[in-house]
Amino acid sequence: MTSAQLHTAARGLARATTAGLAGALLLGVLPGVQASAVAAETPSATATDDRLPPGRRLVGYTVRPGDTATGLAVRFHAWTDELISHNHLDPDGTMYVGQRLRIPVVLSAARKERRTAKAHRGASHEKAVRKHARKRHGPTWRHADPSRATVRRVIVRTARRHGVDPQLALAISWQEAGWQMHHVSSADAIGAMQVIPGTGIWMSMYAGRRLRLHDLRDNVLAGVLLLEVLDDLTTSRRHQIAAYYQGLGAVREHGLYDETRRYVANVRAIQRRLEHGHSPA
Repeated sequence: MTSAQLHTAARGLARATTAGLAGALLLGVLPGVQASAVAAETPSATATDDRLPPGRRLVGYTVRPGDTATGLAVRFHAWTDELISHNHLDPDGTMYVGQRLRIPVVLSAARKERRTAKAHRGASHEKAVRKHARKRHGPTWRHADPSRATVRRVIVRTARRHGVDPQLALAISWQEAGWQMHHVSSADAIGAMQVIPGTGIWMSMYAGRRLRLHDLRDNVLAGVLLLEVLDDLTTSRRHQIAAYYQGLGAVREHGLYDETRRYVANVRAIQRRLEHGHSPA
């Protein structure tokens, strides 16, 4: 057998071995940018609205790159359906950067969050997450704050090298982190592709080396490899995108959650804009 044939056989064996881990590692896992921590700014509150259920308070918010209706609902302790209905968004929750929203915060959930924060005063949530990440992935960030143009170039180059549609990878990254590297979610999802550590370990098996998720190129490689693997393990582009967000095992067992359907719709809309040469926002 030639060296080329040996390499092909070894790659096939690695795929067959690691593919069996997909359900166990991704079962019910939601990559974490969609569960972002409360924003640093505190939007100004407005009066309550009689059209809303009791126990709500409206706060103003201006949409930023990478925001989704589901993500904002989680961040501000609101219900996604109420946020969409009150702001007259379409059923997919499509928003545009700069749009002004009024978010119906569930007061009981917001109060619980404040009590929890008081019980853990002494270190901010962001510092605690970063400290935890440093223990698992090394002492320092690499390429922690590159420009969006740099992130875009790395994604396109990496996607082409692995046979993944560059516009899909770009759309995923924009939806997850707005092509920014410094994000760490409350679920410990890291970087421009919002890769959780367990998925990073799994993708390291495909890369043939340990991937450091705080490094821009390794972070993008992990996300692109995941898209490549999910392309093999799903039957449609829709389910490939859904599995990136919801987890392959959860998609197979439960189908697509409502928030996953909105996520898929947002990603596909961003991809179409990019394919036509437009800005993702």
